[in-house]
Amino acid sequence: MAEITATMVRDLRELTGLGMMECKKALEEAAGDMKKAEELLRIKSGAKASKAASRVAAEGAIGTYLSGDGKLAAMVEVNCETDFVARNPDFAAFAAGVAKLVAEANPADVAAVSSMKLGAQTVEEARQTLVQKIGENITVRRFERIQSAARCVQYLHGVKIGVTVEVDGPEAVGKDIAMHIAFAQPRFLSKADVAPEVIAAERTIIEARAKESGKPADIVAKMVDGGVNKFLGEITLLGQPFVKDDKQTVEKMLAAAKAKVVSYRFLVVGEGIEKKQADFAAEVAAMSKTAA
Repeated sequence: MAEITATMVRDLRELTGLGMMECKKALEEAAGDMKKAEELLRIKSGAKASKAASRVAAEGAIGTYLSGDGKLAAMVEVNCETDFVARNPDFAAFAAGVAKLVAEANPADVAAVSSMKLGAQTVEEARQTLVQKIGENITVRRFERIQSAARCVQYLHGVKIGVTVEVDGPEAVGKDIAMHIAFAQPRFLSKADVAPEVIAAERTIIEARAKESGKPADIVAKMVDGGVNKFLGEITLLGQPFVKDDKQTVEKMLAAAKAKVVSYRFLVVGEGIEKKQADFAAEVAAMSKTAA
């Protein structure tokens, strides 16, 4: 039997959000195959899709820029080590300055941003100056930019979630949609944008779960179709219940307002950055003793 390490249990727990004992048993059943163990857990427990990209422990802030005419917008994620520094005025000014540069210069990538001028210094020189002044490591991690023929609307939730919506319609509608996205964080705009392989993978999980119900084949087929439709509603902006009125979908809200979302972007500080697990091995050891 493959050795099941504490790190493997930790990784599976972060993927599924389930308990350590469940994750350990699934890994043992799957002979250490992480993907198979995740599928087993999802079939048995109804766990939702992978949480590997959920919000994790990394600090920083989202810097934003929006042109006066609303045609040009940018957001940038700048990371630091503590929440205290993330709210520092100098740190915030640096993030906002970099966002403005991204909007106006349209750099190819983060590496290109480093050499651009931010006042009298390059972005990299300004970053190093800020590191020396504040005493924490600071990095420019990623950015998003939209140039629109319609209008862009932005929303910041605190300093850690930034949303830019390109909307053909009233600014107020765009603001409502941006707030909704900050809350619901949809992966896709519409069902048409969901890749076939994403749907196929979810259908496989739903089918396996439905078959375990022991119901007749025709009922299982209806359960699968219903499950896939529910999944698509959960991951698409237009299919989600509108956060300010959950009796209607975002799509229906937009239709009533005679508005259309052309595109959107959102950034969550620390998304996808692995947090430190200093005491995880000790935690697993304690769990094993309790189980014994």
